[in-house]
Amino acid sequence: MHPGEPLTEGRTTSRILIVDDHPMVRDGLRSMLSREPDLDIAGEATHGREAIAQYRALRPDLMLIDLQMPEMDGLQAIAAIRDEFPDAAIIVLTTFLGDARVARAFALGATAYLLKTARSHEIIRAIRNALIGRRTMAADVAEQVAQHMGHEALTERETSILRLVAKGQSNRSIAGVLHLSEDTIKARMKSIMRKLNAGDRTHAAMIALGRGYIDPVQ
Repeated sequence: MHPGEPLTEGRTTSRILIVDDHPMVRDGLRSMLSREPDLDIAGEATHGREAIAQYRALRPDLMLIDLQMPEMDGLQAIAAIRDEFPDAAIIVLTTFLGDARVARAFALGATAYLLKTARSHEIIRAIRNALIGRRTMAADVAEQVAQHMGHEALTERETSILRLVAKGQSNRSIAGVLHLSEDTIKARMKSIMRKLNAGDRTHAAMIALGRGYIDPVQ
């Protein structure tokens, strides 16, 4: 079947909510979707909080959402929307790889995970699959996930520590922020470096950034 053809014969027009803080991305997606006779634009949002409000107001059939946005990121928005609308079909369309980020997106309820480098027909195919409940993961995303399959994951506390490491904070400073002893932070850092196979704390933060445990420092 050609990617421009509906998967379900006789389906009515499906309404799509586009969420991205970059106008050029929204324009490109709007242009792409306008060429599909059974897909329509329900609305647009520029950040996570607006996405939640628009989803409530518009009740679209599917949402395309970026991850890194101001005010509220895509993962937080996905969690909130899926909590209120458990059957929501949501496609992540982002520039960010990272097995931990991908795993979290699917755990929160994303139906598909694509990169913005995806071709139009790949995005359309993922939309059509999501509308009938099929999951999609881009090939390059799946490859990175497979590379780390079976590796011990970082805990939420370890991730919190790494966020502060990435901001240049010392063990003593991190201990103060998290209300833990400095010895506890040192022990946690040893666990983090073992799990990530990192040589030092800076290397650990870089690996965590690449894998999506933490986001770039704003």
